[in-house]
Amino acid sequence: MDFKDYYATLGIERTATHDEIKGAYRKLARKYHPDVSKEADAEERFKQVAEAHEALIDPERRAAYDDIAARQAAGQPFNPPPGWDSGFEFSGRGEGSAPRGPQGEDFSDFFESLFGRAGGGGGGHVGKGAHARRRSSGTTPIPMQGDDHHARVTIDLLDSYLGAQRTISLRMPVFDASGHGSLQERQLEVNIPKGVRPGQQLRLAGQGASGHGGAAAGDLYLEVHFSPHPVFQVDGRDIHFELPVAPWEAALGTLVATPTPEGGVQLNIPAGSSHGRKLRLRGKGLPGKEPGDLYAVLSVVLPPATSQTAKDAFDALARAFPDFNPRIELEAAHT
Repeated sequence: MDFKDYYATLGIERTATHDEIKGAYRKLARKYHPDVSKEADAEERFKQVAEAHEALIDPERRAAYDDIAARQAAGQPFNPPPGWDSGFEFSGRGEGSAPRGPQGEDFSDFFESLFGRAGGGGGGHVGKGAHARRRSSGTTPIPMQGDDHHARVTIDLLDSYLGAQRTISLRMPVFDASGHGSLQERQLEVNIPKGVRPGQQLRLAGQGASGHGGAAAGDLYLEVHFSPHPVFQVDGRDIHFELPVAPWEAALGTLVATPTPEGGVQLNIPAGSSHGRKLRLRGKGLPGKEPGDLYAVLSVVLPPATSQTAKDAFDALARAFPDFNPRIELEAAHT
């Protein structure tokens, strides 16, 4: 995905004030609203404007975006800097609306890669303190529980299989008296429960914002994501991977050494298997009360015909199957 210049989308400078962001959004929203605009691409432009506004109107999201934007170029592939997987930490009291498009759809993958599906300050578990703020009479402060915080964290697949304790680093926007935002880092020890799935949230009680007037602190919610694995792909609780086999292994059947996230096993390849066949290892997916399955997807790999002996072997194979036509279904579909 490409990096998006939200400032350019709204037609404002990077030094724009809060009010200037609001004004630019209102002007463009009126211009491109699908119900009134005559522009051919009005609906798409309206979505882009709404997403840019959502990213910049909340000071926390803006601080996170500015930190990344300083090292990226608009329209170029988004290459997160080292340590990006540690994520940003947001409070639950952002100014923006729930982070969705004008028709209630999710914002772009780029937006979610920065802020998560909950969108940081604009969505997810709303901070309790945000609903409890009231002015006190006299000098006695009214107790207010601290806001909940939210962050995306990335773990390894094996952490879900075995459970783990990890030290994670989070970067939280903080603001000076003038409202200028910067990032402050903190580290936490986190227990990764066995069987956690992508998209699940881990609750760390009392790790959100501090309470006021003796009230309890808020909680921290960590949205779990898996780092890409070179072999295995996660689908819910199930795991898929491609298993290369030789033509004679697929045709005649055999036992082959097969990797799993928990270690190697011997997998039976049934005789007469074809390319793309799925073999299920029941219960070898992500652990849980109802564990997922592990699917080996067969990939038939041909040996190279780089020697005369290999060429003779392929020629003998062709003579052994004179009536074999691998394109018979394709030809039948066009007759």
